[in-house]
Amino acid sequence: MKFFDRTINPDEADDDMLLNSYRTGADLAVLGRLYEKYVPLVYGVCLKYLKDEEQAKDAVMGIFEELVSKAKQHEIKQFRGWLYVLARNYCLMQLRAGKKMEMVELDEVMENTTFLHPDSTYSEEHLKVLQRCMEKLPVKQKESVDLFYLQEKCYKEIADATGHTLNEIKSYIQNGKRNLKICLQKNSE
Repeated sequence: MKFFDRTINPDEADDDMLLNSYRTGADLAVLGRLYEKYVPLVYGVCLKYLKDEEQAKDAVMGIFEELVSKAKQHEIKQFRGWLYVLARNYCLMQLRAGKKMEMVELDEVMENTTFLHPDSTYSEEHLKVLQRCMEKLPVKQKESVDLFYLQEKCYKEIADATGHTLNEIKSYIQNGKRNLKICLQKNSE
């Protein structure tokens, strides 16, 4: 928890210098150094909106992933203010979508499916619902979930096979799990 409570050292490198250095060299370590200065601010914003420490910590990491591309796309005059707005918008989007950064294990989502429990006696209809939900996933999510859970590949193997980055694979799997859960819940009602 100390990392999230850290105070900003005024002697640390200038925000504009770090941001420009990241934009020209695309070095994630430089962006990480800049972001690290504001993690307490971002965490506070996330905690304010999400009202859960674990969800706020997850959001801090999600915001950094967005920052990787958005820091290059946007003209940023004052990094601290811009980052505050980015964090607030990220949290609001999570709340609006009703996701609240819910992390669910696929085992939990599909605990009643024969994919994960071959000796179970669930109906053919249940399997059909699961298959329909898998088919509804976006292609990259479906592929990643299938390779990770059903074919038991690791992130690196999936990245090598698909050409996506590790972060993209993790995101596809997380979003795929969430979308599967939503689809299965809708079909069970």
